[in-house]
Order: sequence, then structure tokens, then C-alpha cells
Amino acid sequence: MKTAPLFLTFILTACLASCAGGRGDAGPDIGLTLIPPDVITDEVDLDIRAGVVNNGNRETAFLVRIYLNGVAEDNLLHEESFSLPGGKSRCVRHLMDSEGLSGRQEVTLQVIADGDTSCVHKGIRVLDSDIRSTKMLGGAWAGIYHWSEVEGKHWNRDIKRLTDDHWREMVRSMHSLGLNIIVIQEVFRNEEYVGKHSMTVENYPGKAFYPSELYPGRMDIAAEDPVEAIMSEADSLGMYVLPGIGMFAWFDFSEESLEWHKMVAEEIWKRYGHHDSFYGFYVSEESGGSLDNWERTEDMRRKRKQEIVTFFREFKSFCGSFAPSKPVMLATNSFGVAGGLDTYPELLGNLDILCPFGFARMPEGDMTGKEAAEVLQELCDNAGSHLWFDLEAFLFYEDSSLYPRDIEGIIGDLTFLDNFEKVLCYQFPGVFSDPEAAIRVGEEKTEKLFNDYREYLDNINSSN
Repeated sequence: MKTAPLFLTFILTACLASCAGGRGDAGPDIGLTLIPPDVITDEVDLDIRAGVVNNGNRETAFLVRIYLNGVAEDNLLHEESFSLPGGKSRCVRHLMDSEGLSGRQEVTLQVIADGDTSCVHKGIRVLDSDIRSTKMLGGAWAGIYHWSEVEGKHWNRDIKRLTDDHWREMVRSMHSLGLNIIVIQEVFRNEEYVGKHSMTVENYPGKAFYPSELYPGRMDIAAEDPVEAIMSEADSLGMYVLPGIGMFAWFDFSEESLEWHKMVAEEIWKRYGHHDSFYGFYVSEESGGSLDNWERTEDMRRKRKQEIVTFFREFKSFCGSFAPSKPVMLATNSFGVAGGLDTYPELLGNLDILCPFGFARMPEGDMTGKEAAEVLQELCDNAGSHLWFDLEAFLFYEDSSLYPRDIEGIIGDLTFLDNFEKVLCYQFPGVFSDPEAAIRVGEEKTEKLFNDYREYLDNINSSN
């Protein structure tokens, strides 16, 4: 049985022959995003987001309709009308209860403006279940080169050799395992930053993984534009890509970092936003679960917490001005969550997806992994944001280098932590390797994990 089901072939299409719109047309830009995408259980509400950008120079009236399984009056989920001044944008949001649905479903966005109708379709598969989790990996990080030579010891030399065509092959391999959400760890590498908040946009020393016009430095890799290769291949397979808008500096949410992230997000959108697979914006900097950057004084802890709140409020608003339906995601660790309880509500009000990691290795004296997951789930539910799971598919050798985790450990996490609506893993390159790939990235045991997970997935799919 193939593990790539037919529903994944739903892609962005025109609803009617007379429809106009989409990026690059003279009319409005419209976008449709389902959170989460791809596969959900009927215990999860589907967050449907419709984005409209008025590209004209005058105020225009818009009628937005959202349908389930066909444009018909009985299938109407949501209808909203509004006017937008020229150059402005809006996101229309509808939460759909998936209870009672099963199998493949199709959401249609219809936008009517100035007598023209534009439509977009997105597909979703709903599984019958008594838990939120699908018990499957829904995607994975794909770092173009690991940030740590120590941790990436067993694969950096291999991954550096990958050409654009090899990255396309990597995407096909991920798709074969149902890993249809790809998170690019970062689009810039900054290896020289050592101080705290001492760097500026002007003296930023990082190197790009793509042909950036912002800074001259380029990473020394074989691929010319791996971001384009990943997204174009993902387009053809109906997959979803979150480019990592980073790295300015680890855990840095200062004003300088915010300015840099806005510049990079805008350039990434202009270069790659036409791709159907462009799903949202991942901020690469990460954070501890306490949200205070591990500062030692109360004043500095408050400062860091306010910085991260301000960062995401401003960054979310900025991205929404040109890509209003696209979510923003951040990965934090699951440690010390209690220390951030005073900050999470405000942060999550401007963060669409929180994707924490580390539940299997909680520090002594902290919450258990299960308790941390439950607290974070409640916080996200209260804020109307989404909690995904960054499952660590690796373990550490004694020298701190990474190697593939055994399949039993991965299945254990998928089974025990069952509240997450979507599970991504860190990471595919260097941890999983398709035995048929032209270049094996990492140790031989990466091929064993690939085959072991494929067998597990075949068993899950056969029961669905």
C-alpha cells in the first residue's frame, strides 16, 4: 500500500473558468489556509483562514464565502462582506467542527469583487478517532545545513553535497512517508554572533542559503537555491512548506532582530510567495519554555518576555499586510513552562502555531512531559492558537552528536502524547534516509529508521 493518499493531490486551482485572482494578477490577492493541513482527526476543529489583499488604489467592496464540498447554498459555512482601502489586507477566519465528518473533504473560498469571482480549493482528510492526534508524523524539519558541527557531525558533510535536484529527491522521499509539512530550519546562517543584542541590521554577518539581495554572503553548499527546489517540488506533490525566517541570533527578539526578520520575510515572500506550497512563516530563533531567555534578574526576565511579545505582535501584523492567511510558527522547548504563564496569553494572541519540543527529556523538578503538554494545550485553546508537537527523532551520542532514535521511542511519543493536532519531527535529513536516494545523508542506521517508520505508517493507514 502506498503511503501517499490521493487526497494530497488537491492543489490551488481556479474554481470557475471565469475566475481571476491570485498573486501576480491585477485583481486582489486571495489565499486559503487550513490549520492544520493535510490530515486531522474528527476531534480537531479545522481553522479556515481566507486572506484578501486589495492591490488596487481605491477602496473596494469584497464578499467572501467559504463552502464545504462544493459551491452550493446548503454547503455554505461562512459569509462575510467588507470594504478594503487600496493596499490593505484582511483575514477572514472560520472554525469548522469536524465531528461527524470522515474521509476526504474540500474547502472552497469564493471572493467576489467588482463583479469578478475568484475561487480557491483546499483538501483535507478527516479520520474517525477518540483523540486529537493522528498518531502519525505529519511533517519534519529540513535544515539545509545543521547549525552545530558537533550535533550535525554525522551528516553535515553529506548534506553539503546536495544539489537542487537532490533536494527535490529529498522532498519526494518525505512525501512517501506522509511527511507533507516541511519546515526549513533557517534561510540564513549566522556563525559569528557571540554577544547579546550587540548586532545590528547593518553589521549582520550571516550568510544566505538562497540568492538573497539583502546580504552578499552565501553558505558554501552545492545547491544554488535549495529553497526554490524544495518549494517547487512540494508544489507538484501538494505539500506545505514553512521557510525559516532566521537566523538573526538564537533566542534574540530585540528590536534589531524584528527589523531584520521583517526584511527577510518580505524578500522570501517576494521570491517564493507564488508557490502553492508556501504555507506560513517559521521564526527560527526558538525560546525556552519560560520565555525569559534564562535571564538571572527579575528586571531582565521581564524585559525578555516583553521583547518576545512585542516581536510577534509586530511580525504577525507585518506578514499579515501581504500574506494575511499565512500562519506564523515558533518552536520552544517544554522546560520551565510555569515561569512563562504570565506571558503566554499575550504571546499566543499573536502566534498562530506553537510547536514545542523536549517532552521526552524534562528536567528533574519540572513538570512531566504529559503535564507540560496539557498546560500548553489549555493556553493555546484559550488564546485561539494551535499547539503542534516538535517530536525529537534523535538521541545524543556521548560527544553530543545526534543519531536516529529507535522506532519504539518515536511510536511511544506518538501514542503517549495524544493531544497534539499535528506532529512534526526534527529532523528528516541526517535522521531518516531513503535507501533509494542518490546520497545517503547520515549514518547507515538512518535507512533503518526510514524503513521502520514506513512499516509503522503502512499499518496505521491500513487501519484507517
